Formats: sequence, structure tokens, C-alpha cells
Amino acid sequence: MLCLYFYKYKIIYLFFIFCVFDNVHSVMAVRSTGPLLSRLRDLMKLKYLGEPIQGYIVLSEDAHQNEYISACDGRRAFITGFTGSAGVALITQNEALLWTDGRYFVQAQQQLDDNWTLMKMGLPDTLTLAEWLTKNMKTGSRIAVDSNLITYSEWRRINKEIKYKGINLVPLDTNLIDRMWSERPAIPSNPVKPLNVKFTGKKCGEKVEEVRQKMTEKNATILLVTALDEIAWLLNLRGSDITYNPVFYSYVIVTHTDVHLFVDDKKLDSTVPEHFINENLSVIIQPYDKLHTFFNDILASDNSKTGKVWVSDRSSYNLVNIVPKSNRISKPTPIPLMKAIKNSVEINGLKNAHIKDGAALCSYFAWLEENISVGNLTEISVAEKLLSFRSLQEDFVGPSFETISSSGPNGGIIHYSPTPETDRKLSVDEMYLCDSGGQFLDGTTDVTRTLHFGTPTEYQKECFTRVFKGQANLAMSKFPHKILGNCLDSYARRFLWDVGLDYMHGTGHGIGAYLNVHEGPMGISWREIPNDPGLQAGMFLSNEPGYYEEDFGIRIEDIVLVKD
Repeated sequence: MLCLYFYKYKIIYLFFIFCVFDNVHSVMAVRSTGPLLSRLRDLMKLKYLGEPIQGYIVLSEDAHQNEYISACDGRRAFITGFTGSAGVALITQNEALLWTDGRYFVQAQQQLDDNWTLMKMGLPDTLTLAEWLTKNMKTGSRIAVDSNLITYSEWRRINKEIKYKGINLVPLDTNLIDRMWSERPAIPSNPVKPLNVKFTGKKCGEKVEEVRQKMTEKNATILLVTALDEIAWLLNLRGSDITYNPVFYSYVIVTHTDVHLFVDDKKLDSTVPEHFINENLSVIIQPYDKLHTFFNDILASDNSKTGKVWVSDRSSYNLVNIVPKSNRISKPTPIPLMKAIKNSVEINGLKNAHIKDGAALCSYFAWLEENISVGNLTEISVAEKLLSFRSLQEDFVGPSFETISSSGPNGGIIHYSPTPETDRKLSVDEMYLCDSGGQFLDGTTDVTRTLHFGTPTEYQKECFTRVFKGQANLAMSKFPHKILGNCLDSYARRFLWDVGLDYMHGTGHGIGAYLNVHEGPMGISWREIPNDPGLQAGMFLSNEPGYYEEDFGIRIEDIVLVKD
């Protein structure tokens, strides 16, 4: 194949080769989407929309713009059949297109039926969604999107790019997918419990006071918080409304005198009121579905006229647009950076969580080595065995994401997770890639190892060595305070680039302290990261270069701590 050709013949020019494979041995299930698309197109013509719409955008995110979502919010997966965590769909009367990134090219190729066109984001010849609209839609076309799901920043970006062509981006309060999804799963309503200060290192009363200081600096009298991990961190509460993520559906409004928590109060553990008392915070509990009404009311009050209203442009268009531009701060809230810079208790907790996780992994890999030759181990069965080893560790809560347990060619699917249809046996003749993590009360873990229990080829050894050298190079790097993550990305890719190889995903993401396994606002990638504050002491990030071909995948991942 092309990338192997460049490597073997030692071409001296620098090539960036992104390996995408059309023939992968395990084939994922394909669901027919023709009838669904027909029903959606009928809905797009209905007059209750004001006027018919010529295009409809279906996003992956929920109303809190979560990367990982509950089953009830899986609208994009429902209409496309593609189950990866990232992607956006566009449906017109004649076309159906899905944009996704390099982690999911192979998976999308397998899962999309013939009704869909895959748009491979990041490749030079791939149009963005906005570019496709301006090239293919007529002047006056109406392109609709659920205004509760699209972020304000994304709305502005798309609208700016298409309006010059006379194409209108239309906000809808209703969701067309919900209208046709008769068996949509129920919204989760799982218990919400306090997280002890021995794990958080700081009382929620102290955190709120620090937030109020940031508000004063910006002349803000009202702060709206919509991101679930920000709310969980701020109030030292944890839930389980989203699988693998210890968060709960809620909103928070902070003023200089009050904290309002919008949540289904039936979810709150009986210890929550005492928790707030012990942590020196007075919280007013309000119904989750009353947020919009209350927000409108407080904006109409005198309280909002004496200062600014701070609402992140990463919140929904519907919420941000309520606030007049002249009175709005649309920057990220102060919470993501506060959350990303761990205190000493969180640092020690994360280290301890990884020690426990490492012990579980050592037991797992030893068990694999002892049993691999039997020949009956499958990707799913070994992932279940890994979970059993983790569950023996103190303060283990559950996995931090669905385990990527991939043997042989499935390792070439960057974010592959086995299903009964794709479940392959492990073999001493193939590589095995395992990307997994755990949620512990004292920290969140994420680690990847690539193993071969037989004799790898010389080429596989060479590829593995280059990935490992890049990972070690980044881990040992020294850099200026607040350097941007995209300035460090090449440290991990350098040894692959030397021979014209590359990988099509980011190198590092932040990680939470018993929170989301993917956490901002910083990261390490070849792409510029919006609102990147730069790397600062106390931040934890993943370090995970890789390399992927048709018959194998390689990734090595550890979590690293930024230190002075």
C-alpha cells in the first residue's frame, strides 16, 4: 500500500500519509436508513416549520453539548446508523451526508448504507459542511438545525460562511428526529451524590467564591453554567446520567448572592442538603425544565442591568441568544481552566488511581499471556476480564469509556469497540490493541497498550518503535509556561514523519478527576485548539501517538502531569 511503499523506498521528502482502508476484515452491521430518510424529508416539507426547509442538520451532541451522550440523545446515530461519538449529518431532499473525523473513517464506511455519502473531515479534498452548502444549495434555501443542540459559536461560524450566498440558517425549537423516533429511550434519572472533600481537595463554597471573583473581574453579575462536568466539579456532586461519565442533567446560575441548581430534585441523594451545609454553600434547587423561564425572568430584572451576563459561546444558540449582545460575555466560563489545573489532593488522587489501574492492567496482561495460546479468547471476553480485574481495586466505580479491545485488523479502526457481529478471537499471530480506563473516586484513568504474543514482523517492530520514541519524546519534553498544545504535537509525530508516516487523530486530551475522560480546555493536536489557555502546572493530559494500517493498529497512551 502507498504508505508502506514510501517507507520501504526511503523517499526523502516529507509526506503526511493518512491511512484509510476500504477492506477491513471485520464488518460492522449496516442498518437500512431509506425509510427513515423518507419520513424525515416529508417532515421537512411541513408548514408547521413556517416554510418548508431544504436541508436539516443533525448533530451528535445533546442540549449540554456533551461529547458523550445518553441513548435518548443519539439522534445522529438513529438517522445514519453510524455509532461513533463524533460526526454531523446533513439531509436534503436528494442527499444525505455524514462528516466525521479520522478516528471513524473505517467505522463509518462499514456502518453507513448506500443512502449516505461519507465526508472525511481533515482531508484536503473534503468540503466542510458550510462549503458544501454554498456549493450545492440554491440561493434562498433554508437549512434548519435544533437551536437547543448547536452551540452559539458553531451557529455563528456556519451562518457567516453561508449567508453571503443567500442561504438561511434556521433555528428550530423542535427536533424533527424526535418527532419520528417512536421508541426513543427515556431520559435517565439516576441518583446524584456528594463527592467527599477528601477526594476533591476543596469545598464547593470555596470554588463558588473563586468563580465570583472571576465574575467581578469581568463585571459579570450573572453566570450561566450549562456543561455538566463543570457543574459536577463546581458543586462536588457526581451522578451517572451519561454512561461512563459521572455527571447529571442540570444547569447552574451563579450570582453574587445566590446559586441556583436546576435539577430533578428526586435524583438528589438525601445527603446532598447536608453536603452543601458542610461545604459552606447555600443552593436554591429549582426544577430542571424551568431553566429557560427563570433565565428570561432574571434577565428582565434589575440584577442583569448593573453588570454583564456571562454565558459561554459553547452553550446552545437558544440560550446564548436570549442575552442581548451588548450585555453578554460569550467567553468560556472560568470553570474549565479551574477544573483543569488540579489541586494537590486531586493530583495525588489521580496518581493513586493510576497506580491501582496499573496493578489491574498488570494482572490482566499476565492473564492474557498465560491464556492466549488456548485460542478461545475474544475481544469481548477479554474486555470483560479486564473489567473484573479493575473492579477489585479500592474505590472503583466503573469504566471511564467503552473499552477498545481490538485484535489484528480491528486495531486499524481507531475508535473500534467490539460487538457480537465483529468480535474476533485473539491470536499469537496478530497484534492486540487495548485502550481502556476506569472511574475511581480519586481519579479517572485512560491507558493504551499494544501487544503481540508471538513474533511481529520487522515492519511492525519498526512502526511500534517509532510510535514509542515519539511518545517518550513528548513525555520528556521541556517547554515554556503556557505553550499551546499544537506547538508540542510534532514532538510525538517526529519519528513517524521521518519516514513519511502519520496518524490521523490528536495526540493528547485533558482528563478529569473522577469526571469526564476527555476534558478541556487544553489539548495536544496538530489542529489549533479554540480557547487553548496553554499548558500549565497541575494539568493532566494523555500522550497517545499511534499508527494504523489495514492489518494492525498501534497506539501507546499514558497520562502525563505538567510540572514546573
